[in-house]
Amino acid sequence: MPSRAGAVHVATTKRTYKGRVYETHLLRRTYRDGDQVKHQTLGNLSHLPPDLIETIRRRLRGDPPETTGQWEILRSLPHGHVAAVLGTLKALDVESVLASRPCRERSLVVAMIVARIVQPTSKLATARALRDETASTSLGRELGLGAIEDEELFEALDWLFERQVRIETKLAKSHLADGTLVLYDVTSSYYTGRRSALLQFGYSRDGQRGLPQIVYGLLCNAEGCPVAVEVFAGNTADPKTLDKQVAKVRQRFGVQRVVFVGDRGMITSRRIDEDLRNVEGLEWISALRADSIKSLASQGVIQPSLFDQRDLAEVVSPDFPGERLIVCRNPLLAEERARKRRELLAATEQELAAIAAATRRAKSPLRGAAAIGLRVGKVLNRYKVAKHFELTIQDNEFTYHRSEAQIEEESALDGIYVIRTSVSAEAFGSEDTVRAYKDLSKVERAFRSIKTVDLKVRPIFHWLDDRIRAHVFLCMLAYYVEWHMRRKLAPILFDDHDRARAEASRGSIVSRAPRSEVARAKDETRRTEDGMPVHSFRTLLADLGTLAKNRVRLAGVPGSELELLTQPTPLQERAFALLGVAP
Repeated sequence: MPSRAGAVHVATTKRTYKGRVYETHLLRRTYRDGDQVKHQTLGNLSHLPPDLIETIRRRLRGDPPETTGQWEILRSLPHGHVAAVLGTLKALDVESVLASRPCRERSLVVAMIVARIVQPTSKLATARALRDETASTSLGRELGLGAIEDEELFEALDWLFERQVRIETKLAKSHLADGTLVLYDVTSSYYTGRRSALLQFGYSRDGQRGLPQIVYGLLCNAEGCPVAVEVFAGNTADPKTLDKQVAKVRQRFGVQRVVFVGDRGMITSRRIDEDLRNVEGLEWISALRADSIKSLASQGVIQPSLFDQRDLAEVVSPDFPGERLIVCRNPLLAEERARKRRELLAATEQELAAIAAATRRAKSPLRGAAAIGLRVGKVLNRYKVAKHFELTIQDNEFTYHRSEAQIEEESALDGIYVIRTSVSAEAFGSEDTVRAYKDLSKVERAFRSIKTVDLKVRPIFHWLDDRIRAHVFLCMLAYYVEWHMRRKLAPILFDDHDRARAEASRGSIVSRAPRSEVARAKDETRRTEDGMPVHSFRTLLADLGTLAKNRVRLAGVPGSELELLTQPTPLQERAFALLGVAP
C-alpha cells in the first residue's frame, strides 16, 4: 500500500511523429511507496477543450477559480461505502469464487452482495438503485451494469443457486483444513407468505408464533468465518440438520478429520449415537442438558468440592462412555440465575395470590376447578416456574406454596454447566475445549448481523423455494465480505482489536471474556487511539457514504463533463487505508 494518498495533477507530454507534434494530457496521481515514487494514471483528458484542461490543471495545483467560468454539478452519488465494500470484495477475489470468467450474471450477483451490505432492500428496490437514472449510489456505474431489468436480478439469483455447491467448496478449500474445528448452529426467520413448501410452523426464534418460518444452518471455521449455509423447512428440529452438515464437510469438502462444535440442543445423545460415534476422524464438542447435569449431581459425580481450587474440573461417568466431561462453574452466572429465579417466583406468587383471592371474595367468587385451573395455567406458562410450586385446585378453593426442597436442589447447580467431548486431552486440553464451545458465540454474532443489525435477511420477498435458498446464501456471502471488513476496520470500530492480549491476561476460560485496555478506552472516550470518533460498522458505512462521486462540467462549455470525488475526511482516509483499497 502507498504510504500516503499522493497528489493529483495534470501531466502533459509531447511527441513528434512525421513532422507533427502530438500532445497528451493525463490526469495522474503521484505517490510514494516506500523509497519509490510512483505514478498512477487516472484518466486521459486529451479530448477536452484546451481551456478546460488548463482550468483543471490550475485548480489541482491549488490556484483559485477564475471568475469567468462556473462549475455545474450535474449529479452527485454516494460512493465511499460502495468503494470500500466493492474494493474488499475484489481483494478477497470473491468474483473468481463466484465464477472463473466474467459474465453478466456474476456482475449482478456482485452488485447484490455489495448492495446487501451498503443498503439492504428487496431485489426490486435494488434494481432501481442500480439503474443510472434512479441510482442511489455509484454501484451500478462502478460495475458498468448499464440498463437493468427487474427480472435480471431474479435470474442472477437462480444462477447463484445453481453454483452454490461449487462456491461453498471453494470457500471450504480456503478456510477449512484437515483436522479443523467447525462451528455449526441454526436459526430461523419468519415469513409472511404461504407459497413456499419450506414454510412451516415451528419454534420461532423471532417470537412470531403466528407466522410460518424457515430454518437455516450456518457452518463457520474456528475463527467464525462463514463457509456454507443450508435452508431447511421451518418445522425441522435442530438435531435433524446435523447429519447433512457432517456429510457436507466430510464428503463434499473432503475434510476427513474434523471436530464439530454444536450446542446441547444440536449435538444430542441421540445424534451422537446415530451419526457421530465410532466414525473415524469425526469428533465433537457439545454440552449436557440440565436433566443430565442433575442426574450426575444425584450420582455424586458433580460435587461442590470440585470447585475448591478451580472453576472447572474433568470427571467421568459410565453414562457417557468414551467421552470427557468438563464441569464448569461461573459465579456470575450463578448469581444471575438466582436473581432471575427470585424475580420469577415473586411475580408468579403475586398473580397466584390474586387468583386465590378471587376464589374467596364475597361477590362473584371464582368457582370451578376448570376455570381456576385455566387461570393458573396461564400464569405458570408465562413465568415457567411451575416445578417450584405445589398447587391444590378444588371447585371452590385454590391454595399454593413453594416447593423449597426442589428450589434448593436446583439452586445447588446454579452457574454449573458441563462440556462433553470425544476429543482426546492430548489434542484439546480442558480450557481449549471450553474455549471451543464458547466460540459458538461467533456463529450467533453472524446470525445477529445477517438477521437484524446489518444485512436484514428478512422480510423475505421470494415465493420459490430455490430463490429463498439463494437469498439466504446471498446474505451469507455478504456476511463473508463484512466479516473480513470488520477484522480490518476493528481499530476504528467498537470491536476489540486487541483481543489476543486480553485473552492472554484472562484468569480463567470459564469467566467472562475480558475487554482489552484499548477496547475499554474506546468505550469510555468514544475515540480511537489517534483521536478519531469510534463507529459501529453500520455508522462507519454511513460516514463513508458521504464521500461522493460528482459529475461536473464547466458552464457553457459543451463536452466538458468529468467526474470528481469529494475530498475524503481523515477518518475516511484511515478506513480506506485499513481496508487496503482506494476510493
